[in-house]
Amino acid sequence: MSDTPVKQQSTAAFYGQAVASFAVAMAATAIGILRLDADAWVRGFLGIAVLYLVTSAFTLAKVIRDRQEAGQIVSRVDQARLEKLLAEHDPFEKL
Repeated sequence: MSDTPVKQQSTAAFYGQAVASFAVAMAATAIGILRLDADAWVRGFLGIAVLYLVTSAFTLAKVIRDRQEAGQIVSRVDQARLEKLLAEHDPFEKL
């Protein structure tokens, strides 16, 4: 393989912004649920629903990332096979 793609890394600012955004969203949701004028079981149900939604979102993001990384690996293997075939091919060889 002649050119190896560079692994993309997030900047520290992007990582910090993502963490801060997640923390603000969770805090705002928790405050909203706690201040809701409803019975405790309703607030408990909403709290469990939010936690389930968050874990499902993390799982979905991981599955999508894993599928993308697997596709890149297959693509690199196919590219290496093609380069090997082209390197071994002699166009002047008699059939």
